Amino acid sequence: MDKETRRLKRIKRRYRGEISFRLLSISAIVLAASFLVFFLSDMVRTGYTAFEQTVVQTEITYDADTVEIPQLSVSEEMSDLVSRGFLRLIPQMVEENPKLMNTTQTQWVLAEAEVDQYIKGKPNKLSEEEIAHIDSLKKEGKVKLVFNKWFFTNGDSKLPEMAGLLSAVIGTIYVLILTMMFSVPIGVMTAIYLEEFAPDNWFTRIIEVNINNLAAIPSIIFGLLGLAIFINLFGVPRSSALAGGLTLSLMSLPVIIISTRAALSSVPDTIRQAAQGVGASPWQVVWHHILPLSLPGIMTGTIISMAHAIGETAPLLIVGMLAYIPTAPTGVTQAATVLPAQIYTWSGDSLRAYTERTALGIIVLLSVLLLLNAVAVVLRNKYERKW
Repeated sequence: MDKETRRLKRIKRRYRGEISFRLLSISAIVLAASFLVFFLSDMVRTGYTAFEQTVVQTEITYDADTVEIPQLSVSEEMSDLVSRGFLRLIPQMVEENPKLMNTTQTQWVLAEAEVDQYIKGKPNKLSEEEIAHIDSLKKEGKVKLVFNKWFFTNGDSKLPEMAGLLSAVIGTIYVLILTMMFSVPIGVMTAIYLEEFAPDNWFTRIIEVNINNLAAIPSIIFGLLGLAIFINLFGVPRSSALAGGLTLSLMSLPVIIISTRAALSSVPDTIRQAAQGVGASPWQVVWHHILPLSLPGIMTGTIISMAHAIGETAPLLIVGMLAYIPTAPTGVTQAATVLPAQIYTWSGDSLRAYTERTALGIIVLLSVLLLLNAVAVVLRNKYERKW
C-alpha cells in the first residue's frame, strides 16, 4: 500500500471521527433539551390547576354561638364541604365588621381540599354521599372554580386550600436584600484590591486559589459555617432572614469577586496609563475610570450570583429557615422562610392537594430565576464594551 493510499485512509478516518463527534454532540443537546421539555411540561401539567380554587355558596350565620363555635355557622350538611380555615376566621371577621353580628349571609367560601380535588377530577377521599351532594350543588350553580388569589395572598397553612406563598415571598425578598447589602460591597472591594493594588506574591496567590475553591464547594458547607459563626457565635436569631442573608452572602462572595475581577481585567491597560499620564492617583484611576467602565460586568455577575442564591435550599435549612410561617415576617430578625424551603416543605407533605401547589411554587421560582438571568443578559448585551 503506497503512502498516498494510507494518507487518504487517514483523512477519511478523521472525517468519520468528526461526523461521529458531531452526531454525539447533537444527541447530547437533544437529550438535554428533551429532559428540560419533559420537566417543564410535567411541572405545568401538574401545577396549572392550582391557579384555580373551588368555592361553594352557602349561608353563614353570625351570632354569639357561632363566634364561640365557628362550626355552627354553617348547616350540618355543608360543614364537611366548607374549609375549616374559613370557619376559623369568623371571629376575626365579626371583630373587624361588627355589623355582621346576628345576621345570616349567603356567601361564596373556600371549599375543603378534597372537594377541590374532586371538582378538578383528581383522586380524593370523599364518600359516595358527599360526591352526590357536591354533584347536586354543582347542578344548582353553587359550586365553581375561581382564580386562586389565596395562593398569592396567604402564608403557609396546614390546610392545603388555605396555603399560599406570601410569607415565603416576603422572606425571600428580605434574604435577597440582605445578601446584596453584605456581599456586593465586600466582594467588589475585595476584587478591586486583588486586581488593582495587591502585590503579586505567594500570599495573594494563596488568597486567589482559596477564593476559586470556595466558589466550587457544596453550598451546605456555607450553611454549617453560618450556623457556627452567625447563630452560635454571634447570637443571630435562628430561622430569621438576617441569618439567611448573612449565610447566603458568604456563598455569594466568591462568585462576585471572580466576576468583578474578570470585569476589571477586561478594561485595557491603556485606560490606566492614560489616566496616570495626566496625574491621576491609583485610586482616582480606579474610581473615575476603571470602575465605571467595568460596572456592566460587575452588575451582570452580581445578578447571576443573586439568582444562584435565591434558588438555594441546603444552607438555609441548616440555619433553620425550614419553618412553618403562616404570617409574613415584618422584620429581618423574625422567623421567616424562603421559596425553595416552602416548596421543599410542601413536596414532603402526604396530602395530595399539596402536589399541585408544589408544582406551581416551582413554576413561580423558575419564573423569577429566568427573569433575573434575562435581566443579566440584557444588561450585558446593552452595556458591553468591545475594546
